[in-house]
Amino acid sequence: MNVLAGVAPAVRVVEGIAPDAIPFDQLLADQAPVVLKGVAAHWPLVRAGLDSAGAAMDLLQRFDAGRPVVTFTGAPEIAGRFFYDETVTGLNFTGRREPLTALLDALRPRIGDADAPSIYVGSTDLDAYLPGFRAENDLVLAHPMFAQHLASIWIGNRTTATCHYDMSHNLAVCAVGRRRFTLFPPGQVANLYPGPLEPTPGGQVVSMVDFAAPDFERHPGFRTAMEHAQIAELAPGDLLFYPAMWWHHVEALAPFNVLVNYWWNTSPAWLDTPQLTLLHALLSLRDRPAPEKDAWRALFDYYVFGDADRAAAHLPEAARGPLAPIDALQARRLRAQLLHRLNR
Repeated sequence: MNVLAGVAPAVRVVEGIAPDAIPFDQLLADQAPVVLKGVAAHWPLVRAGLDSAGAAMDLLQRFDAGRPVVTFTGAPEIAGRFFYDETVTGLNFTGRREPLTALLDALRPRIGDADAPSIYVGSTDLDAYLPGFRAENDLVLAHPMFAQHLASIWIGNRTTATCHYDMSHNLAVCAVGRRRFTLFPPGQVANLYPGPLEPTPGGQVVSMVDFAAPDFERHPGFRTAMEHAQIAELAPGDLLFYPAMWWHHVEALAPFNVLVNYWWNTSPAWLDTPQLTLLHALLSLRDRPAPEKDAWRALFDYYVFGDADRAAAHLPEAARGPLAPIDALQARRLRAQLLHRLNR
């Protein structure tokens, strides 16, 4: 049981939004999680899931392209929490590839079985693995910001995706079952005690705190994180928006659960991921003497975290180089310089 359930304040809920009138500009401007109640209630998958888990599986199998999906399986003892083993150098589950239809057929007879293994199919590309699904089950993404986005499906029984962050904005639709999201603003990173950079349970750093039984002696700062938490309880058809970099702990609460999500970013496609910057900063900055780190912090504030135009404002336009707004050509030049220097 999540200790924050029923304690943390609820994410703001908005009702009465038409599926073709989602206020995307306002969502990004507010930079806060919000639940849009029942926006996807008309989806055939949502209606099938309200009928039965079997009906939802039948609908998914109708679109199955036959490509093997990555399935994660954990013993009943992990209680759905996909995490590390006791050494924190390995994981408490295994992964394999198998056809989606075969997976669903194996799940059917064990729906509701308390002794069943924990089974989880995460972040599977809808267009590649379930072609045609979005023709019947989709959000209206006519806004230009969705020119490039990724639509994925998540399937499983009672499972928990341990608290982590993503680098993209997220629209998460609870299509079958129930989901609980526990969300924290980015500034709570230290109080969530991030785990190793590798390996990770799902490709992203996760919190080491057990939300069912927090160890406050080992993780005392989690008490402060709890003060900043918000909870989103999602029923079938509900949509949750949360901004990039927000930490989120995701619990699938029904015997069978399906979530459809849409990731997108408003940054130009040619910009590299800041995760690479973080890794290189560990290599180049973290272990330098404190006075040097303070000096570099001032430089980063000037060149990176401050006003984007400030560092070049006093220079002639022809002399600004990478201090001017980055375009695709400048991005390629910078990348080439970095590769040359890293490979020296």
